[in-house]
Amino acid sequence: MDTEEADYVIVGAGTAGCVVASRLTENADVKVALLEAGGSDMSIWIQLPIGYGRTFFDPKINWMFDTQPIAALGGRSSYWPRGKVIGGSGSINAMVHVRGFPHDFEDWRAAGNIGWSWDDVLPFFIRTEDHDLGPSDRHGRGGPQHVTDISRHVHPLCDWFLSTGREMGFPETRDFNGPAGEGFGIYQINTRGGWRASTANAYLWPARRRANLKLMKHTQATRVLIENGRAVGVAYRQGKREKVIRARREVILCAGAIGSPHLLQHSGIGDGETLRQQGIAVVHHNPAVGQNLQDHLAVSYFYRTSVPTLNNELGPFRGKAWAALHYLFNRHGPLSMSVNQAGGFVRSSPDLARPDLQLYFSPVSYTKTPLASRRLLNPDPFPAFLLSFNSCRPTSRGHLAIASPDPFAKPAIHPNYLATEQDVAEARAGVRLLRQIAQSRPLSEVITEELVPGTQCADEDSLLEDFRARADTVYHPTSTCMMGTDPARSVVDNQLRVHGIADLRVIDASIFPSITSGNVNAPTVMVAEKGAALIRAAAQVS
Repeated sequence: MDTEEADYVIVGAGTAGCVVASRLTENADVKVALLEAGGSDMSIWIQLPIGYGRTFFDPKINWMFDTQPIAALGGRSSYWPRGKVIGGSGSINAMVHVRGFPHDFEDWRAAGNIGWSWDDVLPFFIRTEDHDLGPSDRHGRGGPQHVTDISRHVHPLCDWFLSTGREMGFPETRDFNGPAGEGFGIYQINTRGGWRASTANAYLWPARRRANLKLMKHTQATRVLIENGRAVGVAYRQGKREKVIRARREVILCAGAIGSPHLLQHSGIGDGETLRQQGIAVVHHNPAVGQNLQDHLAVSYFYRTSVPTLNNELGPFRGKAWAALHYLFNRHGPLSMSVNQAGGFVRSSPDLARPDLQLYFSPVSYTKTPLASRRLLNPDPFPAFLLSFNSCRPTSRGHLAIASPDPFAKPAIHPNYLATEQDVAEARAGVRLLRQIAQSRPLSEVITEELVPGTQCADEDSLLEDFRARADTVYHPTSTCMMGTDPARSVVDNQLRVHGIADLRVIDASIFPSITSGNVNAPTVMVAEKGAALIRAAAQVS
């Protein structure tokens, strides 16, 4: 078996891995090996912002997971696309840049995670950014990843949505990531000059010129090598060959909320009984690996309108041609943005201390195809829009586990949606709010018909039934290698070191103690920045 060495071996060149590799290789004295199961992100459908609709079912760049049947959703399984490509899920996502609220991170600290309060993490958020709003005590300028303010370029129907929020008494915010982030507003997105700004092209592309970085594509890790309680390397397959790379300092897992716990379990780190059932030798019993799975569950309502929407622009061939020319010459227009243009963070009741619902307003609709298979350049052939919501901080907890001793077999994913009374109550509140928005002026003045779910859903019980029938993931899995102080109930400590195993860290969305309010890409980049800083600080001490 071939063997080579590096100081740091990173598994996964996704959202987090690109950041960690870039930051560690700033020190020319260390050698970093970055292993990625997928291949290049040099595809027009990845780099073109609206092209992400073409990547949902592409096995060349997508792991294409399916969950186990979900009881609360009528026994349906849920399709979970995850990036199998340089840039990971940040190469196939909708690019919405939302940090979450300060209270999300105060909750991380309150759970015992010293160093992860809002004041602790804010500098790392700022460090990531090259923000259109300019430098401030909340935003950065000159950082690797560009954040675009699209407020001047969104579809005019977004103004109707914002006006409706004001008329309903909700606050309006210019900046969901600013000091007053609650309310209706326009999303910021990760693009630069009209192209996707993933951590791959923002962090990794510049770093690839460094001689101390070795990027290994089409290289799937099969297990972490543990000797005497210490991680010493990674076994992997490249083509048909089994190989080993040893780590002189640390092994760092950045394989994501599905990949990192899956790899730990195949390495003998997890619940002992589960591992033994699959014929895996137990290296370290930790029943928390793969537990605490959290995700945002959303449903969309569709409305036909009497005024043009993006359907009118992107549906006809002439419209597609115009959009393409506008993008080619100006790098603006619908091809330069996500279809998630407006939205909000609101309280379903004024009695609540925090926003509990996230809203999405897209001036486009796709009623003829399932959520995951939409082709964003082929919307409905009539003017319509969609309005969606998900709970900000669901309380249900799922899990995942290996389903075979074969490291190439997909894990069994159990989201366990709607397992708590609070989550069911928030589902009821959310669908009620969507109806209230659609029935409020001025938006109601341009709505001619509720297409889905339609007037047959007339009462709250039927609306909840519809939610169970149609709701699906917003692609935000987190927390399966949860950070915490108790080695029996968490996987990593506040330095992101795996409990019970030396020189092994996990740095990705799986370490979230609790899911943040909103899209999880931006906080994952923050975790990666902070994780890289922790590694560099530890190296200076040793």
